[in-house]
Amino acid sequence: MAKEDYYNLLGVERGASADELKKAYRKLAVKYHPDKNPGDAAAEAKFKEISEAYDVLKDADKRAAYDRYGHAAFQGAGGGAGGGGGGGFHDPFDVFREVFGGGRSRSGGGGAGGIFEEFFGGGGGSGGGVDNRGADLRYDLELTLEEAAKGVEKEISYRRPVTCKKCSGSGAEPGSKKVTCPTCNGAGQVVSSRGFISYRQVCPTCHGAGVVIEKPCSACNGEGRVMETSKAKLRIPAGVDTGSKLRSAGKGEAGRMGGEAGDLYVILHVKEHELFERHGVDLFCEIPIKFTLAALGGTIDVPTLFGKGSLKIPGGTQTGTTFRLRGQGMPKLRSDAKGDLLVRVQVEVPKKLSSAERSKLEEYAEVCGDPANPTGASFVKKAKRFFGDK
Repeated sequence: MAKEDYYNLLGVERGASADELKKAYRKLAVKYHPDKNPGDAAAEAKFKEISEAYDVLKDADKRAAYDRYGHAAFQGAGGGAGGGGGGGFHDPFDVFREVFGGGRSRSGGGGAGGIFEEFFGGGGGSGGGVDNRGADLRYDLELTLEEAAKGVEKEISYRRPVTCKKCSGSGAEPGSKKVTCPTCNGAGQVVSSRGFISYRQVCPTCHGAGVVIEKPCSACNGEGRVMETSKAKLRIPAGVDTGSKLRSAGKGEAGRMGGEAGDLYVILHVKEHELFERHGVDLFCEIPIKFTLAALGGTIDVPTLFGKGSLKIPGGTQTGTTFRLRGQGMPKLRSDAKGDLLVRVQVEVPKKLSSAERSKLEEYAEVCGDPANPTGASFVKKAKRFFGDK
């Protein structure tokens, strides 16, 4: 039976970067690892296939050979694709150690396993390696441009697990107690062997705590937390932009079995404005003006996010001219400084004229000599040079 393409196995494009390969492999390895699928031969086979694929594609030389010759590049190598021509046994843990790192685990233990051991239940003992911290939560909040410019206070509501009041987060019915886990004898881990390789994994009974509840709390079923609608007040500073992030410590999910609560992260999204475009701390808008104002000059009122502004239009202003109103843009975050408002004027040409208006414009055209020279003098000069006229 023909082998499946390594890129297809990992679900990545042929031009995938090393980081993309690593992320794809880590996701699949977690899904198909034998410890997560005990007794599932298909999952174990899939795990070996993706480990072999990653072992080849993570190596620049092997990957180049595979891209050129496919699976034929490793036929007869003696040890499969990962054998590199030398045969021998390929330890899939080596790939995990590279993906997850080989440093110290969160439980404080050292060794080559590092995060690999923590991820699949290694390290710890007597519950020491168990992290009961609650998950962080994300909330997306939309603001108007005016709110982003001036700052605002908001109150949000969201659902999250909170500490169970009946058992105070312990998970135990009041009056009940915790006893040593009979499965792992308090170690928090169990050890199993496959051939000459031993695996350590989190105890399935106590989930690494080393103890079990004699009588679970009836309100939370031993979880130590229940779902509840929470509220949070947010003070949003002036100058925020789309993608700005606020952190509210301890407002995430409550931890399991009395563990530390996670944090709430609020991601801000500033809505588009009907008048202004934002470019960093500067604002931009277009304003139509009358032909007479552009020709004669004058002063107009300009809308800003902080009230009305005044803009002087010099006589002879051309369409597309941009003026700058300093300090009328967005505030700089955590600063008293502000950006500018850039106003581009568009000269309006009337589409319909009354007889009186037409008469006056025709008179103006005669005075200016427009009927004889309907185009601008500078353009006429350029056109003559183009056609070779003097």
